Amino acid sequence: MSRVALVTGGSRGIGAAISTALKDAGYTVAATYAGNDEKAAAFTAETGIKTYKWDVGSYEDCAAGIAKVEADLGPVEVLVNNAGITRDAPFHKMSPTQWKEVMDTNLSGVFNMTHPIWPGMRERKFGRIVTISSINGQKGQFAQVNYAAAKAGDIGFTKALAQEGARAGITVNVVAPGYINTEMMATIPEKVMDQIVAGIPVGRLGEAAEIARTVVFLASDDAGFITGSTISANGGQYML
Repeated sequence: MSRVALVTGGSRGIGAAISTALKDAGYTVAATYAGNDEKAAAFTAETGIKTYKWDVGSYEDCAAGIAKVEADLGPVEVLVNNAGITRDAPFHKMSPTQWKEVMDTNLSGVFNMTHPIWPGMRERKFGRIVTISSINGQKGQFAQVNYAAAKAGDIGFTKALAQEGARAGITVNVVAPGYINTEMMATIPEKVMDQIVAGIPVGRLGEAAEIARTVVFLASDDAGFITGSTISANGGQYML
């Protein structure tokens, strides 16, 4: 029986690439989404991956959703915390609502998804948790105080939880992508895009499939000695 992997925000963009790559690697995959029923249905029709709708910002919704996934597919052994939103604004214009919405999804959402799954992983003495952070959680970014803070928080969450999970056979890691060629990037004006690419030493945007392959490795048995790590996948744009 294949291991069950649950990917939040798993029907679009980087999340869709991760879901598909995990399925191709032999996992039984479930993908969550927040709102776009049409795209989720199309993703399921194309890939055969089951999709589930809930708000990762709600602990109750996550607990109920995870219970449904496990009833359908079996215990979740791989969790990929990919769901994320942006509500960009310079700090002096940022509203409490913009702050809270990003924190609820991008940071509290990681807690809300991981906490209900954690006891089962501890009991089974195996688990893989991979959280998608961002280059901007490592270096900061203008007009993204909320996003950068949440994504930096994901890294701290991972480092602490990895210490708790290590002796239970659970690894907890972060992938921090740089600028990736997704639908969101396609909306950026060409002049701005040229400036972004000029700042990436490899001279191009990353591809969602490259992030997905990194996640598949971290989810594998081969990555059992890697925990508490942040894998920077940014083309050399920011080096730690």
